[in-house]
Amino acid sequence: MLVLDSKTVKNQLTMSMAIDSIEILLKLQKQHPEWVKCPERLVIPTFTASNKSSGSHLSMPSVLFDGNEEFAIVKLVTICPDNPQRNLPTTTAVVSVSNNDTGEILAFMDGVYVTQVRTAALSGIASKYLAKPDSQQVTVIGCGGMAYEQLNAVLTVCPNIKTVVLWNRTTKGANTFKTQFADQYPEWPVTIEVCEDIGTAVKDADIINLATRATEGLFERSQIRSDTHINAVGAYQPEMKEVSDSIIAACSHVFIDDIEGGLHEAGDLIQADAAEDCDWTWKNLTGDLADLVTKKITIDQEKKGVTLFKSVGAASFDAAVALKIAQKAKSAGLGQLVEL
Repeated sequence: MLVLDSKTVKNQLTMSMAIDSIEILLKLQKQHPEWVKCPERLVIPTFTASNKSSGSHLSMPSVLFDGNEEFAIVKLVTICPDNPQRNLPTTTAVVSVSNNDTGEILAFMDGVYVTQVRTAALSGIASKYLAKPDSQQVTVIGCGGMAYEQLNAVLTVCPNIKTVVLWNRTTKGANTFKTQFADQYPEWPVTIEVCEDIGTAVKDADIINLATRATEGLFERSQIRSDTHINAVGAYQPEMKEVSDSIIAACSHVFIDDIEGGLHEAGDLIQADAAEDCDWTWKNLTGDLADLVTKKITIDQEKKGVTLFKSVGAASFDAAVALKIAQKAKSAGLGQLVEL
């Protein structure tokens, strides 16, 4: 078994690699649905009966068949909201990759970066198909750990972006993000601005990235452009919400990465569907990410209006990326070989 620490994972995994792996998975899943098995994740709320911030623990299994071999990939995640105060990532995770023919565990790897990159890659794929090709400005709402790779993904697929605007609950967090992103991603020669007013931050955005733990919509339809694309990866529980009902109802297209998971976890959409004064219901959902990748649904950019991509995540996305890392590491002789 190969053990791959966070440094090895980071050295092997690029955003383009993650985007390609997930697009291949989505096409495979449409062509051969029986080749991808992804049961609903198990989510256990944590610290609900104490004075500590509540988080959650997740178990996310998946089985992938590539036409030749079958693999079982399992990710275990713990979300710790107080970790930024400890200078630790909010999300901790590990991933195991096994060969189903022999039962051999091929790799055991740190899953934090896998989670960040695969989540971001989904936003990248959505932006590739839904955002205007000539998008110039992206606004980042919520400057936590997930936001770095989410911005990296959008810049990867939207090469014309020149300006990045940041808004965070605390200005200190936004300034930290600005400094660290410029230092860690020197390949993107963009102007980064910190904005203290969320309305000002979103008003000229071609693309808005959301990654927060908000419980109500952060801005309204009247505050954004008529053709803005929004990537929403926060609000991962039914009681959470970061996209307002006015935006959801006004969208020309709403896509989600995993419809089954979204019915239970996409707080923004669940609450919009249930609201008596909101016209949007699940029947208005345009489709899932696979519909875009396989071109089952195409978007007329000149008539698209506001578009929304809601991400809740699915184990199959982690599986596709982790399997690629394991195969690449084995081929290159990387990681620590451990006998069980």
